[in-house]
Amino acid sequence: NQPCWRGLFTHGPLYLGGNAGFAGLIANSLYRRALNVHAARIASNLPMAVLPFLTTTALYNAVVSQPLLSGDLNCPTCSLIRGALVGAVGGGVYPMLLALPLNVGLASRYSTAPMPEKGTMLRYCVEVSRPVFNKMRAVFLLQAFFGTYLGSRHFESYAKLAQITFSKEEGLQE
Repeated sequence: NQPCWRGLFTHGPLYLGGNAGFAGLIANSLYRRALNVHAARIASNLPMAVLPFLTTTALYNAVVSQPLLSGDLNCPTCSLIRGALVGAVGGGVYPMLLALPLNVGLASRYSTAPMPEKGTMLRYCVEVSRPVFNKMRAVFLLQAFFGTYLGSRHFESYAKLAQITFSKEEGLQE
C-alpha cells in the first residue's frame, strides 16, 4: 500500500500524457476531415497518439515533478503555471502542430485536397488550421485546467512530504 503522494507523482503525468495522446487523435481526425484524407489511418493515428503521450509525460516530469522533488521549485504559483503550460502546450498545441504536416503530406501524396502554389504554403496551413484550432479550443482549455490541477496537487503533496521529512529530521536531532 503506497502513500497517496507517491501514486500521484507516478501516475499524474501519465494521465496528462494520455489526454495529450487523445488530443493528438482528435487533431489528426479533424485535419484528416479538413483535407479529405481517407488512406493510412493506422499509420497516421499511431504517432499522433504515442508522440504527444511520451512528450507531455516527459515534459511534465522534467518541468514540474523533478524540480519539486529536488527542491528547485518551492513556489506554488510557479508549479500551477508550469503545469498549465505543459498541459496547454504539450497536450494541446503540440499535437495540433504535429498533425498538420503529417496530414498535409498525406493529402499531397494521395491528392485528396488541392495543394497551394509555390510560396503560399504557410498561408494554406493557416487557413486549414483555423477551423481545427477553433474546434480544439475546448481541448486546450481542458488540458490547461488539468495541468493546473495536477501542478497544484503535486505541490500540495510536495509540501506534505517536505513537512514529514523535516519533522523526522527534527525528531532524530533531539
